[in-house]
Amino acid sequence: MKNITKFVISDIMRNRIILFYLLMLCLFSWSIFSLEDNTSKGIMSLLNIVLLTVPLVSIIFSNIYMYNSAEFIELLVSQPVKRSTIWKSIFIGLSVALMAAFFIGIGIPVLFFVPGLTGATFIVTGMLITAIFVSIAMLCSILMRDKARGIGLSIILWLFLSLIYDGLVLFFMFQYADYPIEKPMAILTALNPVDLARIHVLLQVDTEALMGYTGAIFKKMFGTGPGMMVSLALMVVWVAGPFYLSLRLFDKKDL
Repeated sequence: MKNITKFVISDIMRNRIILFYLLMLCLFSWSIFSLEDNTSKGIMSLLNIVLLTVPLVSIIFSNIYMYNSAEFIELLVSQPVKRSTIWKSIFIGLSVALMAAFFIGIGIPVLFFVPGLTGATFIVTGMLITAIFVSIAMLCSILMRDKARGIGLSIILWLFLSLIYDGLVLFFMFQYADYPIEKPMAILTALNPVDLARIHVLLQVDTEALMGYTGAIFKKMFGTGPGMMVSLALMVVWVAGPFYLSLRLFDKKDL
């Protein structure tokens, strides 16, 4: 397992797209903190960029990598190695490589300008979002044998979770504004990892005006500390859920 993971990590870290991704994140983070005197506003600005860029790169790159590695995976399956070991190794390799790029590009500037719990929370959230969308990408690749359809499904899921979902939640909120909808809204928030990531960071920053309706509900229902623990636990579930499902499908798939 270690050898496969090391090979995947070294292979990805030599990829020019990952290097470009790292440099792009560096440019975003250093520019924002250099131009903004208020670190809380800097975190908010960077958060908006991260919640769009990191999921997109993670899901598309991971999906393409899985399809391009199809022959390599078939070769590994023919060896006396468990399928679960192969799948776990690829997931860890993809996640670690993309997390490393995120940490170098975003994590180091955040720790430099925003040391302490707020910066650490932001970094952990970004890494979890990376792992979540790697997990979703692997599920898409196992569901769709055709590369074009798999990448298309990944883009649709990214669009839905990052952009469309919030619009649907707002529509639901306005339609049923006269009813007690706090609990349904909290459940709807838990169904979107991007919203969970946003709330997890905002609860730490504790910026009331920027929390939005769902963030205010999360704080009202759970409080700041417990709310952060709930959102963190739900994000871990989002990592494990799609990955476990893809692992079950991979174990049964006829390659």
